[in-house]
Amino acid sequence: MANSTHFSLIAPVFNGLKLPDKGYITGYAAIIYKLQLSVPFPKPITIVSLKAKRSENDDFLILPNSYQIDDHTQLSEIEALYKHLVFALKYEGVNLLVFSALVKHYTEKDLTKLVTIEPTGQYSRRIWFLVEWLLRKELKGISNLTKKSYVDVIDTKLQYAVNGTKSARHLVNNNLPGNVNFCPLIRKTPKLEQYIAGNLSAKKNNYLKGVRKSILQRASAFLLLKDSKASFTIEGESPKSKRTARWGQAIGQAGIRDLSHEEFERLQQIVIENSRFLDMGYRKEGGFIGERDSDTFSPMPDHISAKPEDIQKLMSGLIEANDLLLNNETDAVLAAAIIGFGFVFIHPFIDGNGRIHRYLIHHVLAKKQFSNQGIIFPISSSILDHISDYQKVLENYSTPLLDFIEWKETPSHNVEVTNNTIDYYRYFDATKLAEFLFDSVKDTIDTIIPNEVLYLTNYEEFKSYIDNAYEMPDHTVALLVRFLEQNNGKLSKRAKEKEFNVLSEQEIKEVEKNYNLIFNNK
Repeated sequence: MANSTHFSLIAPVFNGLKLPDKGYITGYAAIIYKLQLSVPFPKPITIVSLKAKRSENDDFLILPNSYQIDDHTQLSEIEALYKHLVFALKYEGVNLLVFSALVKHYTEKDLTKLVTIEPTGQYSRRIWFLVEWLLRKELKGISNLTKKSYVDVIDTKLQYAVNGTKSARHLVNNNLPGNVNFCPLIRKTPKLEQYIAGNLSAKKNNYLKGVRKSILQRASAFLLLKDSKASFTIEGESPKSKRTARWGQAIGQAGIRDLSHEEFERLQQIVIENSRFLDMGYRKEGGFIGERDSDTFSPMPDHISAKPEDIQKLMSGLIEANDLLLNNETDAVLAAAIIGFGFVFIHPFIDGNGRIHRYLIHHVLAKKQFSNQGIIFPISSSILDHISDYQKVLENYSTPLLDFIEWKETPSHNVEVTNNTIDYYRYFDATKLAEFLFDSVKDTIDTIIPNEVLYLTNYEEFKSYIDNAYEMPDHTVALLVRFLEQNNGKLSKRAKEKEFNVLSEQEIKEVEKNYNLIFNNK
């Protein structure tokens, strides 16, 4: 750049994306680019247009030319940085990954200059708090503030937060939804706000009010098994029914036990039937998700897990954040997204991570009393039905990070990460993950649970008809329904001649007619 203190820049293409309008890259993206910080660019990237226009999509936030920052005058680099941080806090919210990179990039002397440019201003106080929070110590030579009203660290018009605790030194309310070891953030989007305002839990409760208790009890058992099977299928496994039932039983107890390191180990032991070939507990080596070269067996990662030496700290942070979110008024689905996806990105175990990740979604929804007691919430079934969207949202997090994670292949064809990566697993943006989870929750409420309840209601009605007409044993009724389902409401020639050869042709016609009336409404 011509002027070494410039942060704003104009470019027709930025981060591989064509800009929708000519303007200045500003805020966090400009800071990352100027300082070459080892963090992904935010989504959306903010552009101050050369025109008086405003728009927003997943990739870009375009603000009118009246928002332009004057960093073209004779400012020092720290002064120019300060202008962009204030801009970012106003319009983009808090990006902990950028702030964490900044406290490593600059000396404490530079950071002291940064936070004392406007020492009593609300944005300075927020920057000051974040710098010391991330450093885990106070900067020297700065006195505690007095005689100012408190300001929130997280602007709740832009991002979701908790009630918070007051920091008297900075006169800020620390409403970050986590702690220094684990604190993903979620931006407020129209989609999330609409979902939260829609009160999905109440909708589900209203729907289930008219359902008989016997149907609900049977639906719960079916949904439990359905969810357990789906969770294994997502992992590409077809386990024995005993193993599926065992995991289903664990899901059914979600929300009863508090999370702890010991609880995570217990869950892994339930998931892994045969541990002879695995080191149980937290990983003591690297980990990745992806393919291997067919010739060399070398890793081809799509996702690289947290370093083994970081797992204890990250998991302690996740457990602490879970307690904070459960004891706050945070929306249940947002909390489940933070904890559930945070776990799977850390990937603390050699095996079992995916199923425990989805268990955690059940756990948080149950703890926050989103789920009904007595009926399981089969979120894994919806995820399986939308598996490509699920993979896409995971890749949305993992793929950008591959450029920043340095690794080498080990003699056992695993990965060994060689740079500092802990921040990527504790300070990520969970917005898209929360939106996906809300989509899955809505689908579960609107489609999966009603369909299962309707099916069981129809089954009970059909069984009652068969009992009255033919006094057929339960297992034979189940077989009859299965054959009719498989053949579009008709019994096959084979079924007529073998399993149901005692029924006359007229009786078979009556059975088929009633089945279609009850199940297919025709």
